[in-house]
Amino acid sequence: MSDGLLGGFTVTMIRFLDVISFLLVWGYTAVFFLILKTFLPLRGNVIAKVPAFVVCGFLADSIIYPNDPGGLFGTMLLFILYILLFYRGTWMEKLSVLLVFYPALIAINHLMLDTGGRFFRLITQAEYEDALHSPSLMLISTGIHTATLLLRLLFWIGAWLILRNFLSKIRSRLDTKTWLIIDMLMLASFVAIFTILCFMPEKTAIMYPICGASIFSSFGCMYLAAYLYDSMQTTYRMKQMEAQRDYYRERAAQEERVRSIYHDLKNHLLVLENRQNTEETRRMSETLRAQIENYEDYVHTGNEFLDLILKDKAAKAREKQIDFSALVDFKGMDFIEPLDISTIFGNAIDNAIEASESLPQEERLITLRSERIRDMLMISIENNTAPGAQPAGVTTKKDRFAHGFGIPNIKKAVEKYDGQCRFRQKEGTYRLNILIPL
Repeated sequence: MSDGLLGGFTVTMIRFLDVISFLLVWGYTAVFFLILKTFLPLRGNVIAKVPAFVVCGFLADSIIYPNDPGGLFGTMLLFILYILLFYRGTWMEKLSVLLVFYPALIAINHLMLDTGGRFFRLITQAEYEDALHSPSLMLISTGIHTATLLLRLLFWIGAWLILRNFLSKIRSRLDTKTWLIIDMLMLASFVAIFTILCFMPEKTAIMYPICGASIFSSFGCMYLAAYLYDSMQTTYRMKQMEAQRDYYRERAAQEERVRSIYHDLKNHLLVLENRQNTEETRRMSETLRAQIENYEDYVHTGNEFLDLILKDKAAKAREKQIDFSALVDFKGMDFIEPLDISTIFGNAIDNAIEASESLPQEERLITLRSERIRDMLMISIENNTAPGAQPAGVTTKKDRFAHGFGIPNIKKAVEKYDGQCRFRQKEGTYRLNILIPL
């Protein structure tokens, strides 16, 4: 091959690699932009997000050299302004973004730059300045640069796959004090990466473990934040479930005592009726019997927690003059946790009661059914609704057709047991059907 053809081929390959590098840079920008967007919500509409993506490209591809405090702090200032202008969130969340992602960003960019330079000198025994006068050396340099960009892209794709669940979980969930603790831990890697790039001499390998530790610490703090959130949620659910369990056990004991007292009272009434058969004693007996019926109207479902929930909801329905009927067989359903039983039945019945309040008294009706059909638990709650009521899932201040309020919690509890919810609204009726496999 002649020198002219060889030179033309070299130039073509360099241009081709430049195109590949351009695509890798913006692919890397897209991944980094996605990571930031998962942690903090963007401001504005779709059009406003375009400049946010473009500015993110300049930040993501920033090159940091050793002993360059101006470039280091200048890039940090641009990063701060970028977060403040284009993202929403508390000041603590934005500070966390700076402490987590900025050290990782400059560390991986510097490592790829330095590694590429070392590899170029190793295989060519030349300096980068020599490549400016040699097409073959420029081709090698461009190829190495493209490879480092590919490695950087793969690194951030891996980081996204690892962090995406953590970022979406902890966003806006931790309080200020917890974030302050996390940020104090992140500060160590932030200071370390600044120190090594500002004060360590060039061409030293000691920056590699420090940069690696900085990246590991930053992402490790994200895992720690997600772990703290999970622990807080688990503790909260356990305390809530224990408190609810203790409450229902106490209520069950009280119910038993009251039913025992009223059992004796019925015997006393029989004696009273036999001894004095006057109009006054008959009225007294009727009044006492009506009061006793409230305690005898007790739904036995086979689950003590559900018994008390239905007892409370039935009393609430009576107060609001709502006809409430329940036919429930919940025997053998002990695999459903008490907190989930309360979430499913409590929210569903409360929604039905609130929807019924806007109806005339003669139309207020709630029907609850639950039974085992083969290997499925079927739960159905149906109630009448006012004409023109809002669709399911919509709640307004004027019309608290509150089926929408507890639906997310009901769905979450049902899906925990691989179940499904179906909501159906027809003319004048609303129905919730739940199926849970046994």
